[in-house]
Amino acid sequence: MKDQAQSLRQLVSEKAMIPSQASSKKLGKVITVSSGKGGVGKSNFTLNFALALKSMGKKVLIFDADIGMANIDVLMGVSSRFNLYHLLHREKSIEEVIQYGPEGLPYIAGGSGIVDMLSLSEDDLNYFVAQMESMAAEMDYIIFDTGAGISKQNMKFITSADQCLVVTTPEPTSITDAYALIKVVHGSHPEVKFDLVINRAGDEKEAAQAADKIILTAHRFLDLDIKMLGYVSDDPYVVKSVKRQVPFSIAYPKCEAARDVQRLALRYLAVPAAREPGSHSGIKGFMHRWLKRT
Repeated sequence: MKDQAQSLRQLVSEKAMIPSQASSKKLGKVITVSSGKGGVGKSNFTLNFALALKSMGKKVLIFDADIGMANIDVLMGVSSRFNLYHLLHREKSIEEVIQYGPEGLPYIAGGSGIVDMLSLSEDDLNYFVAQMESMAAEMDYIIFDTGAGISKQNMKFITSADQCLVVTTPEPTSITDAYALIKVVHGSHPEVKFDLVINRAGDEKEAAQAADKIILTAHRFLDLDIKMLGYVSDDPYVVKSVKRQVPFSIAYPKCEAARDVQRLALRYLAVPAAREPGSHSGIKGFMHRWLKRT
């Protein structure tokens, strides 16, 4: 007998092939921001990258998908009344679950709901898909801030998204763990697209050297081409902004790190990455791939 998840996967696949009123608005490109290890400033980058895209006229939503260390709301100095749990259990609609931070930046706090996503019934999955699609119709980008390292949950997010930005620092352990993440993901899902972000770089030269260690190794041993999207300087104003619980691009808009993120966002918009021809993109594609891995 056909299992429930299989029937829903077929439904999502069929819907992804049919133009709809929602898809005619926006695709809602899905990006994951990940890292091989914790403590590299991944969430802080995610937040300020989203704000940079928003300042350029893009509609962006952050989805805090870090189960153990969810802290997007802490970095913004806001409190989340609702999270994904309330949506999955139908206590709130997605419009009610979406919270707003500085500059009106929308975000969804994941909380315990991330774990619940792995064991939903067909009916609940169908509801979740419909809610996500209604939200994505209004967004240009949906950014999932995943946990650090290689876990079952992280793998599902990374391999279901349109693109993965891997954040690392120039520290050897951070570089090694970032490469390990890329290697494991590429080994099981070679279609996943990666870009590198070097955080806390002393200067452009150090950032390029750190990126080259991953780029050259991936090319040699994985036959995988990766590029460095950009870097963010090791700026003391970043630490000050964290203590103030205000994004550094807002608290200190002229600081070096803020300028770096602006340049990085401009570069991202200039050359957007894409999945292989014929594959589904946007939130429909994300849900299609997510359900295949469920």
